[in-house]
Amino acid sequence: MTTKPTVLFICKHNAGRSQLGAALLELAAPDRFTATSAGITPAEEVNPSIAATVGELGLDIADRTPRKVTAELLEAADIVVLMKPGLELPVTPRGPVLEWSFADPSSWSPEDVRPMRDAVADRIQHDLLQQ
Repeated sequence: MTTKPTVLFICKHNAGRSQLGAALLELAAPDRFTATSAGITPAEEVNPSIAATVGELGLDIADRTPRKVTAELLEAADIVVLMKPGLELPVTPRGPVLEWSFADPSSWSPEDVRPMRDAVADRIQHDLLQQ
């Protein structure tokens, strides 16, 4: 049995973009990938608008806790997705790094988040699932 590759989504606070990416990959391909996320300076909680728009797809992430990106997480990741280009990481990832550019949704309403949610889902489909 082959192990599933781990995809680590990273953003600044691990409250919005990276949580969104991990949740969408988890929904799209739970049998193909292990999805996880972390942030440079973690927030206290997941952005409620992000949680609401993921909840619309049937996955509750409101109780997830933002966490700090560590050397161990980076070493365990087969693919790293930076949801904001240019983030400084504690070590160089061992696998490929994808740099996606999505705006910080920290003050957005669920209505504002939905187009970004769909754009992230499209990037996942194009960059990860069609490999």
